[in-house]
Amino acid sequence: MASSLVPLSAPHPSWFTPKRLLVIFCVINMLNYMDRGTIASNGVNGSLGTCTSSGTCTSGSGIQGEFNLNNFEDGVLSSAFMVGLLVASPIFASLSKSVNPFRLIGVGLSVWTLATAGCGFSFNFWSITICRMLVGVGEASFISLAAPFIDDNAPIAQKTAWLAIFYMCIPTGYALGYVYGGLVGTYLNWRFAFWVEAILMLPFAVLGFVMKPLNLKGFAPAESKQALISEETDVQEVQDTDALNDSAKPTKEKFSHMFSKMKCTCIDLNQFSRFIKDMKALLVDKVYVVNVLGYCAYNFVLGAYSYWGPKAGYKIYNMSDADLIFGGITIVCGILGTLAGGYVLDLMKSTIPNAFKLLSVTTFFGAIFCFTAFCFQNMYAFLAFFSVGELLVFAIQGPVNYICLHCVNPSLRPLSMAISTVSIHIFGDVPSSPLVGVLQDAINNWRETSLILTSILFPAAGIWFTGIFLHSVDRFNEDSEGQVTEVDRSNATPLLEPRVAETSLFC
Repeated sequence: MASSLVPLSAPHPSWFTPKRLLVIFCVINMLNYMDRGTIASNGVNGSLGTCTSSGTCTSGSGIQGEFNLNNFEDGVLSSAFMVGLLVASPIFASLSKSVNPFRLIGVGLSVWTLATAGCGFSFNFWSITICRMLVGVGEASFISLAAPFIDDNAPIAQKTAWLAIFYMCIPTGYALGYVYGGLVGTYLNWRFAFWVEAILMLPFAVLGFVMKPLNLKGFAPAESKQALISEETDVQEVQDTDALNDSAKPTKEKFSHMFSKMKCTCIDLNQFSRFIKDMKALLVDKVYVVNVLGYCAYNFVLGAYSYWGPKAGYKIYNMSDADLIFGGITIVCGILGTLAGGYVLDLMKSTIPNAFKLLSVTTFFGAIFCFTAFCFQNMYAFLAFFSVGELLVFAIQGPVNYICLHCVNPSLRPLSMAISTVSIHIFGDVPSSPLVGVLQDAINNWRETSLILTSILFPAAGIWFTGIFLHSVDRFNEDSEGQVTEVDRSNATPLLEPRVAETSLFC
């Protein structure tokens, strides 16, 4: 009796190498946040019409002018995406355990594309608000799954640096949005800004449906290990079918159909039960909770900066090119600060306590520089200090997400990122934009409003400082549900390599 291996498909290199996958994720992330910067830019957001005491009136511009929005309503537009994000994030994170994550990303980005195009066709406050809500669905499908993929495929010594590159796209996207929105608003109608964004995202939505399935660390390799079992079963069934009597087929099919119905009935309850269990595991993890609490306070400030920054700069320092100035500062400081934060943590040795040390120190000194900047009357002194402050506060992106990924079991990483993203929005930038609008309507002084807002960075630094003293364990290499054991590891398919199916033939 001899055996031979017959490949069912010829091996060939996968086009989706780790670096190419990183580039794709970065571009999608940048487009997502470019949309945020676009709607916040003076060119697209615009301003209300004004009338002087002499009776001379000027018409409004952009979204705020066309729909006659007050500052609170204008702030709601920046926060409306949270509705879609809040509803969809836990759903996508849970489904990633049973559905190919890239198909989920394809669905989410398709909704994002349609919703963004819809913003360009909006006709009043409520129509554009509903479209902004649906935009959050796209971020929900993407943001909770991209970081675990990057963490799986990054070189061990550069994990934080790779995460920093990915999260560098947040400030860079915002900054590009400022510049892009300013230019479109100046030379075209504000609606064109959203239509072009939808066209740019469309290829990536399609890509999510056509990419070969990939597996996340910590999950059962449904497309490799289980697929091989399925194929072996199919081969055996073909051999058995030749020997079976035709009269036995109806009985077999009947039992198979009954089993399928029972499985479908139980799957929803099982998924809900698993979701509740996973949520409990996250909420009792002190390291995770402290990390997210600090992140919420930090994002409260950064969210308001990103939305109201150009308008505040224009009002306080009479910046005629506020979109370009804030966009330029954010691009440079965002790229340098985010990359530096990831590089320094890798240099210090990537551990959870070291990440908390970096978070608390950079946020504290960044808060000092930003607070001092708004005290200056001179615009150039403001820009110098504010640039240093932004450089420091942007350094947190790599470390804070490193903690979210490594303080939990690998199978919980998508949910960890989803809940982190939902939390920093629902307790951070979502309420901050309208609340800052209300504060400004009340005191009518952008300098005082900015100083009050910036002071919230100090509690964020204090929260992260307490994380240094918590007992923490890096769980990245812990065994998870369905994870391949050491015995089976030689037969496991690499994440980004094509699978070669094999079967044994006996003679």
